[in-house]
Amino acid sequence: MSLIDPNSLPSVFIIYAASVLGETSEGLTASEIIKYSTGYAVEFDVDIPHAAYPFDAPNNRTALLDNLNVFSAKQQYKIIKELCGLERFKDNHNVRDLKIKLISRFSQFAGANAAAEINESLIEETRHWLEEYQDSLKLYQEALTKFENKLFTRNILDDLRLSLELLLKVILNNNKSLENQIEYLGRHLKEKGCSKELTNMFKKLVDYYCQYQNSYVKHDDAVIEQEIEFIFEITSSFMKHTVRL
Repeated sequence: MSLIDPNSLPSVFIIYAASVLGETSEGLTASEIIKYSTGYAVEFDVDIPHAAYPFDAPNNRTALLDNLNVFSAKQQYKIIKELCGLERFKDNHNVRDLKIKLISRFSQFAGANAAAEINESLIEETRHWLEEYQDSLKLYQEALTKFENKLFTRNILDDLRLSLELLLKVILNNNKSLENQIEYLGRHLKEKGCSKELTNMFKKLVDYYCQYQNSYVKHDDAVIEQEIEFIFEITSSFMKHTVRL
């Protein structure tokens, strides 16, 4: 039995990525494959087998696969992730699923700063679940943009808090502030079949969440970067779990 090389992306995953990104009807066109492949070839100073059209390959998927195979694992990670983030794929659920698999399974190839970055797979899943709650999603995305640009201010906390509050107002069908949603949220979780222990834990966490938020929202204390990362992820978990119910 062959062993998986920890220094390489599995070949079966590269095949899967090429089949999704190069899919005939919704994937990259031949000209786009040439455009992006040659761009990365120049960036990383490598030769690719398919740099012009027509390809010496039976289809777009195979041409993209052949090109991907000449890059290193870290380069493949970057290329696949960036291709998944193209505007043309924003509503493509297969591409979103590919990106989540990539960043959740192979984050070791993301670079030296990966450990300090926010949990990308959680972020991607949360944005997916918020698609039907556009007001909440807009604020969530604004907070993410500030975080990615290292604007570690209490405005991020404001955005996250309001994003969660707007989401709960819709789901719980009321207009109450976040602090006043805790009991309503508890009843909602119970109605959805959550265990008593999980419901109580969820309520207590939201209570402490509100207390933490109020401490920073009401004062101009410097916000600690590592704490914002945690607040971002716990907010995302709150949202994801509530919507999935």
